[in-house]
Amino acid sequence: MARIAVIGAGTGAMAAAARLAVAGHRVAVYERAETYGGAVRRFERDGFGFDTGPGLLHLPAVFRDLFLKTGKEPLESCLALEQVDPASRHLFADGTDLSLPGASRAGVTRALDAALGAGAGERWGGLLDRARETWEATRRPLLEEPLPRDRAGLERDPHPAPPGRRLLGLRRTRPPGTLAELARRELRDPRLAALLESHALAYGFDPRTVPASAAVLPYLEHTFGSWYVRGGLRALAEALYERCRARGVEFTFSAEVTGVLVENGRAAGLELRDGGRVAAEAVVSGVDARLLYDRLLPPEAGAPPAPSPTAAPPGHGRFSLLLALRGPRPEGTAHRTVLHAADPATERAGLDADFGSLCDRPTVTVLRPGDPALLPDPGHETAVLSVTVPPHAPGGTGAEGSLDWTAGGHAERFADAVLAAAGKAGLDLESRLLWREARTPADTERETGVPGGSVPGPSLAGAGGAFLRAGNRAGVGGLYLVGGSAHPGGGLAHTGMSGALVAGLIVNGDDWRGSQ
Repeated sequence: MARIAVIGAGTGAMAAAARLAVAGHRVAVYERAETYGGAVRRFERDGFGFDTGPGLLHLPAVFRDLFLKTGKEPLESCLALEQVDPASRHLFADGTDLSLPGASRAGVTRALDAALGAGAGERWGGLLDRARETWEATRRPLLEEPLPRDRAGLERDPHPAPPGRRLLGLRRTRPPGTLAELARRELRDPRLAALLESHALAYGFDPRTVPASAAVLPYLEHTFGSWYVRGGLRALAEALYERCRARGVEFTFSAEVTGVLVENGRAAGLELRDGGRVAAEAVVSGVDARLLYDRLLPPEAGAPPAPSPTAAPPGHGRFSLLLALRGPRPEGTAHRTVLHAADPATERAGLDADFGSLCDRPTVTVLRPGDPALLPDPGHETAVLSVTVPPHAPGGTGAEGSLDWTAGGHAERFADAVLAAAGKAGLDLESRLLWREARTPADTERETGVPGGSVPGPSLAGAGGAFLRAGNRAGVGGLYLVGGSAHPGGGLAHTGMSGALVAGLIVNGDDWRGSQ
C-alpha cells in the first residue's frame, strides 16, 4: 500500500483516485476550489440549472468500465443515461435544415441525401470510412496505451487518401494538411464542409489548423452515439465523487497546491498554500500540464519530456450563454442544434476585428435538454448556446489569438451577437427570455486555474505531433499526469481514459503498456 497524493479533483484525477483506491492504495485529493469536477460544473439561479462545461457524453463505455472496475454498482445504477436521438439538428445560412439520427450510418446517409442532394450521403460516408482506418490505426497508441517514447508514427497524419486517387496514381498534389482543406477537397459542398468542421469546433479545435486526422471525431460520434446524463453532466461528476468516497479516497477542498516536493529525483509529496506539507510515495497531477511544469516543480526537476506541454498550439476557449426561458420546451425540439455561419464574403457577425476570426463567423451549438431536474417547473425551459472562441488573456486581442474577455464589454457584446445568430436561424429564444448569463474563458480560468480558460481537445496524430498531449509519466520519478492536458487529451471520455492509464502505470510499473 502506497500513499498517493492527487492534485485536483477533476474527472481524470477522480478516475485515477478511484482505481488506485480499489487497488489498495491510500489516496488523498487536494483541490484548490471548494468543490470537485474541474470544468464539469453547474450554474444555478431561480430554480434553473445549467451545465457550464460539457453538455453531452461520448464513449460512455469509458465510465461504464470505471464503475465496473471500482465496485459492484454499474454506472446506470448511479445515474440515468439517455442516448440523444436525433443526435443533432443543423441549420445552415441558406435555409437548409438537416437532422441526423444517432448511431445509424444508413440513417445519416438518407438524411444527408434528402437535405443536401443525392450523393451527399455517399461522400460523407466515404470520408467516415477513411476516418475508421484512422481510428483503427491510432486507437491503441492514442487511447488505450501510455504515450510511447518513440512518437514518430504519431507525428504523421494517418488519414488515408480516397481510394480512387490511390489506385489511379493521381496523388500528385500534397495530402491535405488541415481538416478545413480536407473538407474542401473531398466533400465539395460548403454545407458538408461546415458539418465536418463543426465537430472539430465542438472539441475546441480550429478546423484551419487541426490535422486531417480530426475526421475521426465525427466517426466516433456516428459510431458510438451521443449521450445525456439526466440531471446534467454535473451528475456524472457527483457520481464519480461519491464512488471515490465509498472506496476510501480522502478529499481536502480549498487546499491549493503550490509545489511538488522532489527528493532524490522522485516526487515525495506536496506543498500547500497554507504552508503545510503532505508526504507521498507517488503524486498524480490533475492540473494543467503547463502549471505543473512551470510553477509546481522545482527548477532542478529539469525540462518536461517530449511532447512539451508548452510546445502545443494554444487551446481555444468556450463562450457559453445560459438562457432561462418562459414557456415549456416545444414538442419535437432537438436536444442539440448547430447553427452554421454564412460565408464571410456575404455575412459577418457585426463584431470588430478585436474579437478575431473565430468570433466573426461563430458556429453556435444550442443545447436544449428539456430536463425537469434543471427547471423550476414544467412551464419553463433552459438553453445553453456555446461557441469556440479565443482564450482569455489580459490585454489580449482576438487578432493576436487571445482576447481580454473582462474588458470593453466584450462578453455582453458577444452574447448579443450569439443571441442574434439564434434568432436569424429561426430559433425563437429572445422573445421568451427571462434572463441570461454569459460565461467566458475568463470565468473558466478563474474557476479551474487553467491558463486562459482554454479547453484542451483530444490527442490527434499528424502535424508533426503538435496535437499530442503531455505524457502520463513526468520526467520526475513517481509523478504522473491526468486530465485534459495530458495524454490522451481533453473531453470527458479521454480524461477518464487518462485516469485508467495512470492507475495502470502506478499499479503495474512504468513499463506497463496498457491492457491487452
